[in-house]
Order: sequence, then C-alpha cells, then structure tokens
Amino acid sequence: MFLKKTKLKFLLYSLSKTLYNFPIVEEYMIDFYKVTPQELEFWLKSAGEPAYRKKQIFDWVYHQSVCDLELMTNLSWDLREKLKQNFSLNSFDLVRQMDSYDGQTTKFLWRLADGSYVESVLIRSDNRRTVCVSSQVGCPARCAFCASGQKGFMRNLSSAEIVEQVVKINRELAKINERVSHIVYMGMGEPLKNTESVISSIRQMCDEELLNLSQRRVTVSTVGIVEGIRRLQKEELKVSLVLSLHAPNQHVRKKIIPYARKYPLDEIIAGIEQYARRTKRNATYEYILIEGVNDQEKHAWELCELLEGKQCTVNLIPYNPVPGVRLRRPKTKAIRNFQRILEKNRVTVTCRYTKGDDIAAACGQLALQEETELAS
Repeated sequence: MFLKKTKLKFLLYSLSKTLYNFPIVEEYMIDFYKVTPQELEFWLKSAGEPAYRKKQIFDWVYHQSVCDLELMTNLSWDLREKLKQNFSLNSFDLVRQMDSYDGQTTKFLWRLADGSYVESVLIRSDNRRTVCVSSQVGCPARCAFCASGQKGFMRNLSSAEIVEQVVKINRELAKINERVSHIVYMGMGEPLKNTESVISSIRQMCDEELLNLSQRRVTVSTVGIVEGIRRLQKEELKVSLVLSLHAPNQHVRKKIIPYARKYPLDEIIAGIEQYARRTKRNATYEYILIEGVNDQEKHAWELCELLEGKQCTVNLIPYNPVPGVRLRRPKTKAIRNFQRILEKNRVTVTCRYTKGDDIAAACGQLALQEETELAS
C-alpha cells in the first residue's frame, strides 16, 4: 500500500513541479516516522536519487536528532526540496514542557495536527532514559483512578505519531549527549486497543537502521485485552508485557476497571503467563493501591493466592491523586503492611512511589488541564 501511494505521490509531485511549478497539496504528505528503510529506498529510486542517501537521511533524523531539512547539509538542495514536498517531519507541536523539582521527570504536552492533546513523560533513573509514550487520544478503558479516560476516547494515534514522541524527546536529550534507552507504552490510551500502530511503532524504533532500540527494552502495558495479548504473541515480539492488575479478584476489578466486565481475570492471567513463557521473562503485574478499595490485608492475602506458584513480579504503586476523582492514596503504614504480606508469601514485589506529582505526571492530567483551560 505504501509503495503504491508513494508512486502516485511522486508522480503528482513531478507533474505539479513540471506543469504548474507549485508544490502538491498537504493531504499527500507522508509521515516520515512510519517509513521503513525498504520504503525510503524505493522512494529514493523513484526520485532518481542514489540508494546511499537513505543512510544519510536516517542518520540525520534518528541518530543526530535533526528534523529540519535545511540543516541536512550533506544532502543536495534538490533532494531536500523533494523531501520537503513529500514528507512531514513535524506533525505536532510542543505546547508545554515541565520538569519535576527533583529533575527525574519531564512531562511533554503535544498538540496534534487535529488540535488534540497527548502527553509523553521522560523518566531519568541511573543510566536509563525511559520515555513513556501515549498510544491514543483519550482512553476507552476509563479506569476509575486515571485521568486519561475522563474525556472518553477520541482516536488512535498512528505509528508515526507514536514514534515522533520518542524522536522529539531524543532531540532534547541529544543537547546533553544522552539518548532514549527504554520505551514504555504506559501513557494515554490502551495500547492493545491500537495494536496495528503499536506493533508498527515498535518495529520502527527497534529497526537497526533507525533508533536501534532492543525489543527487550520496550514494555507494553495493558488492562487485559485478551485478543491484543494473543496478537502480540503471534507477532513474535520480544517486548515485556505488563498487566495493570489493580485488584486480587474479578469483583473488585470490575469496580475500578470497566473492561474487566468483558475480560475474566483468569483468562487474562492465563494469556499473560503464556506470553511470559514464550518470551522467557517473568510476568509483571502493576497494582495501584487505593485507600479503602484494594489496599486491605484481605486483598493482599487474596493476591498471594492468585499468584501462588507463578514466576512474576508485583509492582505496587501508591495512588497518585487526580483532581475531580474521589479516591485517596493509602497511608504509609497500610502500604508497607501490604508489601510485607506479599514478601512473606514469597511474591517478588517492588514498591514504586509515583514520580512527578508536582508536574501532574499522572497519565492524562496535563492534557486534561489544557483542554479545561481552553474550554473556560
């Protein structure tokens, strides 16, 4: 499909320049960040350009983090004009960038071409530079504790829009000689309700000619979309899969995760375990602790029973309060007691206190604030 569109696009470009001497209309522009090495090589051939230009172009964009064609000085003026008329390297704008007081977290708010807002978060930890990307505008899951779904679901992001988040943050890191090292699909949206774009973006970012990230440094989080889990397994990716569990049983889970009504917990766990066995990596379960909802001792013991005998890690996350949501973070004593029960029952557990509270780093908060301010 891309090759057919590319042939048509280059034909239109040639005709418009030859007959009318004006650039083709914007609707024919191709998002550069979804273009594979094979596709760019084909386009270059169609444009009468040598194949070695592919390496030069990818080096500018993905290795030197340059997105301005005028700065790609080892490309001929004619080639830069062709690229400018055919490809989009900047499909959305940075609206706001906020750094946490401890310098470990930076949040980016982007305005997309259609006026929608999405967020990305850069997390610094030791030598890791992790980017948390969004995969949708809004979120269809509408979990009770999350800001992303408060305005409902609007649309899926394209693979190019996902990749561009990482490329633009990489450009910021390049200023201090650093690079993105890990990707987590834990931003706005349910990644496994947008599997085509998510899978394509993973393949793009892990391509050795592009960002060259290891698939084992990519993590996809899901509330438990069973068909999406099966699709990831079918694609034979080596990415980590994390389940947003947040409850030890189906009854409690249905109260805070609407999708739980469609997907039984035992079926989800079976899918996660099967994926973990295939990739030879422990399953990971995220569990947001919410006061009075899922943080009691009985919940901890029930969670131990649910995960008995399984090779897994539980990541406890005390709830990060969201304006307008009547849920509270548990007291420190309750958090420690919950963790102690899991450890006593030989469940591997970590407790991750939320980062970036001072910059509204919880998923969807900043986009929600921006939309609210514009509406008022």
